[in-house]
Amino acid sequence: FVEFLKKIKSWDEAAAQLAELVNSENFVSQYGKSKYDLWKDLLTIITKHPGKIKTLDVDAVVRSGIRRFPHQVGHLWCALAEFYVTDGRFAKAKDIYEEALNSVSTVRDFTVIFDAYSQYEESLLAAKMEIAEAEEDDEEADGSAHGLSAADEVDWRMMRLENLMERRPLLLNSVLLRQNPHNVEEWHKRVKLYEKDPIKAITTFSKAVATVDPNKATGRPHTLWVSFARFYEKHGDLKNARVIFEKATRVAYKGVDDLSSVWCAYAEMELRHGNYELARKVLRTACVRPDRIQSFGPKEDTSVKVQKRLHKSTKLWSFYADVEENLGTFETTRNVYESMVDLKIVTPQIVLNYAAFLEEHKYFEQAFRAYEKGLDLFNFPHAFPIWVSYLKRFIGRYKGKKKERTRDLFEQAVSKITKKNARQMYLLYAKYEEDFGLARRAMNVLARACKAVDIKERAAMYSIYISRVADLFGVTKSREIYHEAIKDLPQKDLKPMCLKYADLERKLGEIDRARSIYQYTAQYCSPDKDGDFWEAWKSFEVAHGNEETYTEMLRVKRSVVGQFATVQLLPTDVIAKANDTSKRGKKRKPVPTDNMEILENEKKEEVSKENAPAVANNKTASTANPEEIDFDLDDDDIDVEEKPVPAAVFGAAGSGDSSLGAKERFKRQKA
Repeated sequence: FVEFLKKIKSWDEAAAQLAELVNSENFVSQYGKSKYDLWKDLLTIITKHPGKIKTLDVDAVVRSGIRRFPHQVGHLWCALAEFYVTDGRFAKAKDIYEEALNSVSTVRDFTVIFDAYSQYEESLLAAKMEIAEAEEDDEEADGSAHGLSAADEVDWRMMRLENLMERRPLLLNSVLLRQNPHNVEEWHKRVKLYEKDPIKAITTFSKAVATVDPNKATGRPHTLWVSFARFYEKHGDLKNARVIFEKATRVAYKGVDDLSSVWCAYAEMELRHGNYELARKVLRTACVRPDRIQSFGPKEDTSVKVQKRLHKSTKLWSFYADVEENLGTFETTRNVYESMVDLKIVTPQIVLNYAAFLEEHKYFEQAFRAYEKGLDLFNFPHAFPIWVSYLKRFIGRYKGKKKERTRDLFEQAVSKITKKNARQMYLLYAKYEEDFGLARRAMNVLARACKAVDIKERAAMYSIYISRVADLFGVTKSREIYHEAIKDLPQKDLKPMCLKYADLERKLGEIDRARSIYQYTAQYCSPDKDGDFWEAWKSFEVAHGNEETYTEMLRVKRSVVGQFATVQLLPTDVIAKANDTSKRGKKRKPVPTDNMEILENEKKEEVSKENAPAVANNKTASTANPEEIDFDLDDDDIDVEEKPVPAAVFGAAGSGDSSLGAKERFKRQKA
């Protein structure tokens, strides 16, 4: 029926019928159209034939669609504005566009409406410009001027279009704030847009701090208050800036850090303007501890009001300590540090600062007590910088006067230290013993250090140990250390240590000992990867060996090459694959993985190869024809009776000594 009404151009009745169908919950289109498709048909009729729609309240109908289809708000607003434009009511169309821009809550809808609005203004401007040109031509033809109303309207339209383009960032910001009124960053952007208008900026700040809920805020809400106060400070109004800060300190922020940042900004403002006493007073007020500290939990406990947890803010106390150290007295500064220690809100750096402050004022024992208080609060690895500073300061102060106390401190430190920090601590301990104690105690410390350090640093620690032993007790005493190192070090660090040991024995003239070290180390050094080791052994044999030792070195090298080649040819995956049974059900012997087992198998293979001809002969004999006559008989298998040859057979040649050979007998006969 609606299609029929469209054909006969009964637009009013067609729009009325479509409105009823859209509002009917039971209607199902025979063309498969959705409710929104019917709405689009209705809007098309309304916008293209506005003058013929009499029975419908177009404004009410479209607004109901806006509420009904929130995902198409932008297009529906544009359709309503287009209806008024087509109907010639341009002022109403402008009001619709403005209302739409100030009500949509998504950037997509805003973009659709703003683009339509700007095109509408541009089309009006173009039309007015054409009218203005036509009027100018008419005036020139008539020779008289009736005013510049058309030109003035062009200027006015141009100004409206420029104003719309300038307002775009502000309108877009309003859309984003309607999406999330607790977006702190968008409020800051809005204030920047009013940077040249202080009154509007102050109004925006006031609205922002009143709107943003700290518990729902996106961003850090305290920055709005701080920026608000700095705005007044920038314009020279410190009184109102202080009022803003005072209000900001009473806001129920979500975290202690926000409130402490407000107090720090408050004090910084006073410091910037030279009000040092006021700054100290502000920080003193902020750091006041509640009357019943036991009733409040830690700083992270959100069940307690944030103002009552402020006294445990490390950030605020650190700033207070810096201000007192620079502007206050020794007593006030020490009281601040002591309060921080009592509240257990210090960091290792604060402990070091406190001790350094006391040392600057020549309170050395109090500085050492500050170190000890800090060590009671921290464990390793956080206590490591405190221990290092404490021990260095103590040694620098007393040197060798209080050895037992110093040793006791070192023992306390090394008993709790981690492997990662052990090297530096043990070296400091050994250095102290060398300078002010006994050399043998220093060596014992280094021996303990070699066991305590991380395995990655063990080789370097052994090198230091060997060097110190050689310097203090002679190079011959370092042999025991080399033996311990070779037993204790991982394989990757063994080669450099053994080369050093062999070089030491060579310098001492112990050639056989050096050669034994090379032979021991050879089993861990691949000729392909560790060419420097084999080159060093070769040079050693050329300089100090003989043909036999050099040949032995080559034999060892060949055996090591075979060993490493076998290992390389038998990786884990190949061994696993070789151990698996074949798909045909045949069982295979497992491939050996042990080095000794591999060598034994190689030996068996060599023996089998040597016996291969005999085995082949046996196989031939077993497969031969049993009726075949064997003419290849050995002489030992036949008993032959031997008889002497008569002398007459030889004649004269048989005369003479029978013990002589034939050649000798012939020579004698000639002679």
